[in-house]
Amino acid sequence: MRAWLHDFRFLPAAALLCVFGAGGCATNPPPVEASAPPPAAAPAIPSTIRPEEIVGRWGYGSYHRPEDLVRTEAAARVACSEPVVINRGPTGGVMMYLADNAQLQELELKGSESGQNYVGPPGPPGGMEDRQIVSFDGRTMVLKWMDPEVAGRYGTGVYVRCAPEGTARARRSPPRPLAPGQQ
Repeated sequence: MRAWLHDFRFLPAAALLCVFGAGGCATNPPPVEASAPPPAAAPAIPSTIRPEEIVGRWGYGSYHRPEDLVRTEAAARVACSEPVVINRGPTGGVMMYLADNAQLQELELKGSESGQNYVGPPGPPGGMEDRQIVSFDGRTMVLKWMDPEVAGRYGTGVYVRCAPEGTARARRSPPRPLAPGQQ
């Protein structure tokens, strides 16, 4: 054998070399593949109806059969004597009730890819606690519950905008009599 292997003077130097060699591996780990970031949530589609458009006093009624819509609208107008008040929420939504809940909650107006509008708690449009805005013309709003069980109990809601407080209800004036000779 070689003479230097038997010479113990080199043993501490060889041990030191091993320590530094192993330490270098420990302090410089091989690069780890970066994991892909989670996909970004799809941006919320805004509703075509703004919260300030539905804030106000509304007469309310509901129906179960489509042929009852006209009758229900008339009943909702009468209900303006005890209106449902929809206010603006603290974070920009509207304050309304959810099914089977006596507490007002702030709900969001949500749009969807299909062009439908919904009102409900935060989350994707068309959730089980949402109501679809079937129609809205500024004076009348029809809302349908998305949960079939809730829709079966509560029906389709009809909101008719009430005149501002302090405004007398417009009365029909009697027809004017025709002048003599006119018929």
